[in-house]
Amino acid sequence: MHTLLKGNTKEVVIGSDRPFVMIGEKINPTGNKKLAAAFQAGDLEMVKHLAARQVTWGADVLDVNVGVPGLDEIRMIGAVVRAVADAVDIPLCIDSGKQEILAAGLAACPGKPLVNSVNAEEAQLSAILPIVKDRGAAVIGLTITDAGIPKSPEERLAAAGKIIERAAKLGIPGEDVIIDPLVMTVGSDSKAALITLQTIELIRRELGSNINLGASNVSFGLPDRPVLNAAFLSMLMARGLAAAITNPLEPAAKTAILASDLFMGHDSHAGRWLKDFRQREKAKQEGGSTRS
Repeated sequence: MHTLLKGNTKEVVIGSDRPFVMIGEKINPTGNKKLAAAFQAGDLEMVKHLAARQVTWGADVLDVNVGVPGLDEIRMIGAVVRAVADAVDIPLCIDSGKQEILAAGLAACPGKPLVNSVNAEEAQLSAILPIVKDRGAAVIGLTITDAGIPKSPEERLAAAGKIIERAAKLGIPGEDVIIDPLVMTVGSDSKAALITLQTIELIRRELGSNINLGASNVSFGLPDRPVLNAAFLSMLMARGLAAAITNPLEPAAKTAILASDLFMGHDSHAGRWLKDFRQREKAKQEGGSTRS
């Protein structure tokens, strides 16, 4: 199963048999006081810089979130999306749980964007899926129900199935619903990562859906997070993870993704691995860094 996304000029195909898709997470003011202040001031230069830098270091899609308390998010999402689309030509992912903000962001998007996200709660399904259908977008489906986050792989599978079924009734094809099986931090639940790995295997076997994950949550609260995240990403990819909302400026995660792609036969003649290696070596020689 393949999910096609489109930007200004570039297309991205998400699939477990394709090179891994990195969805850059840096255009998000949560925890970024400088970006939040820039949004509040209406200054879009920082967001353009973040967009271009993420693409330089390998982002295939860019997540766009403007969630700042007190900000007119409906107005800002359109301005930010247009600024990002002017700066880069890859597909965009509009990130909000509010239908008015999603609609405004999608209206400003070129091509075929991705929506982050809908879940299996009745209110969310009714509010978000019609917007996705009307725009002809793809959507990330979180395995959250009205009862919360299911604890077992089987319950998360059922939530994923419900989202896909409701989407299909509206005419949204299965390939345009990318499932996020969720991961909690292993710092509070040592089985959290294992449950996610088992859920991915179950969803891939039963539904055949493409899988996305915000994988870094697994290490929240623990030391040496980049090492943990990189190891987890490799394990996820081996089980069928096709995309992740991640930081392309984080060397450990990106290297793990590229190495896994190479070993899984998704990098012909090691072209992407070698290109990234040369880029990293050049940055070292120039005294630069991948970090923003």
